[in-house]
Amino acid sequence: MKKTASLISVIMLLAVFSYAQKNIPNTLTSTDKVYGLSKFWQEVNYNFVYLEKIDKKMWENAYKEYILKVQETKNDYDYYRELQRFCALLKDGHTNIYMPNILEPLTFNTMFGEYRLFLKNVDGKVIIERVNESKKDEITIGSEIIEVNGLSTAEYLDQNVKPFISSSTDYVLEDIAAYSLLKGLEDQTYTIKIKSPKNKIKIITIKHAKTEETNVFPPFKNDSLFEMKWHQNDILYIALNSFGNNKINREFEKNLPEIYKAKGLVIDLRNNGGGSTNIGTDILQYLTNDKSLHHSRYRTREHRAAFKAWGKYVTPNDTINNDWKKRSYLYYHDQMFYDFDYEPTEIKINKKRLVVPTAVLIGHNTASAAEDFLISADNQKHFTKIGERTFGSTGQPFLFDLPGGGRARVCTKQDTYPDGRDFVGVGIKPDVEIIPTVNDYINNRDVVLEKAIIFISEKLKL
Repeated sequence: MKKTASLISVIMLLAVFSYAQKNIPNTLTSTDKVYGLSKFWQEVNYNFVYLEKIDKKMWENAYKEYILKVQETKNDYDYYRELQRFCALLKDGHTNIYMPNILEPLTFNTMFGEYRLFLKNVDGKVIIERVNESKKDEITIGSEIIEVNGLSTAEYLDQNVKPFISSSTDYVLEDIAAYSLLKGLEDQTYTIKIKSPKNKIKIITIKHAKTEETNVFPPFKNDSLFEMKWHQNDILYIALNSFGNNKINREFEKNLPEIYKAKGLVIDLRNNGGGSTNIGTDILQYLTNDKSLHHSRYRTREHRAAFKAWGKYVTPNDTINNDWKKRSYLYYHDQMFYDFDYEPTEIKINKKRLVVPTAVLIGHNTASAAEDFLISADNQKHFTKIGERTFGSTGQPFLFDLPGGGRARVCTKQDTYPDGRDFVGVGIKPDVEIIPTVNDYINNRDVVLEKAIIFISEKLKL
């Protein structure tokens, strides 16, 4: 039975990849492909701030292996997929390969012609959290995808999805993989087995094609940059959904007369993927009585070619009580860093501050500059973080072009808490952990916000 099942799986997987390739660009020569791979490999070796954490032998052997792999790719899409697989070995959320713009319209994720499926990782399962309106009675929200093309969902993810995702944390890898489970090219076909919340099994075959229907169920929530809503007990909810546009600062300041009325605050950062650290800091300064904010410490790799050359001949014993040889050794082993001068950010505003019990909602999508916001707020005793761990990745990426119109970025800056604690690769932990369940999604409950309102209400009674 196992042999038969395996054979069926292989046949189905071959069918998946038999999609028409006539519309996929095939412009890159073998020289282009090796150059692009080598360009990325070179920039990682020279600039990647976490290179010391990578198994050097694995990385070198992988590069040699991929020289042949990339030359064997059939088209530009397959080439960039291999680059993404190579990049994923670094396991960093700020180090990525991006497809050329010309390839983006050819790839689909949620659209399957008559079907539209939005997927999410909940309780370690890939559930359907949203469908097109016309299919809401056929496919129940909260249903789990348990098989894809003859493989269990876990097997399919491990073989065909996760190897292409670069992530600093395992749980974000699971999230991205779940969302991308059925991502592919136009006409790519999947046979999926779905288990409803009532354990009813349904098998459907779907193919990537544009979905004309625009209405989805449940409808998307407001995704505006800045949201504000009053709750019971004079608790004000404020969603800061991005620090990528300083318009949010103007919105916040414009609403200050209303914000000052709050006896308790809920600051929602769950959908804030980052942007500029300064934008978040400009808002945070209104929510503290401190005279300064303690931001993250950061460092970057340092290069001095002659020291690296000398370091080849230095042993660990040679470095004892010898600063010159110690530096040479560290340069040679890519372990020499430049620590940026550290000075807390001085608060200069003369406007009224609002220091009240504050719940900060966080989750896996709270990333980068939003995490920097949390670092600066770490010592604010009136702040309580509620929800799930954050994305666990930030830094300053170096962006560069690749052959055929693609791009890559490499993280060049390592950030930590002011006292040196890591949050990259770990995530910022909530003070009160609330993990939504499948039933919460089925019932459209925001249990994190509910907990925050209760928590702040209790604080106000003290």
